[in-house]
Amino acid sequence: MKKCKILCVCGVGLITSNMVAARLTDKLAEKGWEATTRVTTPEEVASELAEDDYDLMACVTHVYGDFDVPKVNALGLLAGTDIDQVIDDCIKVLEKK
Repeated sequence: MKKCKILCVCGVGLITSNMVAARLTDKLAEKGWEATTRVTTPEEVASELAEDDYDLMACVTHVYGDFDVPKVNALGLLAGTDIDQVIDDCIKVLEKK
């Protein structure tokens, strides 16, 4: 399996980002990726990125600033409407690494 690290960002950094992280982990595993995830809030993104390297950010809220880490809109994972599209978007980013 290929490995990746994903920072999951939501407004509060708790329930929704944990749900996104769990869905990402499961769906990416089906595609051959072993994802390590961490959850945070937009306010804590800079400090999280300073502490560790991430391959992408899966965001369910807007993250202001350019952190040199690709961002993927992960709202579809939360709503359950565009799960395949979000996973495809993540894989496209990951395969460029």
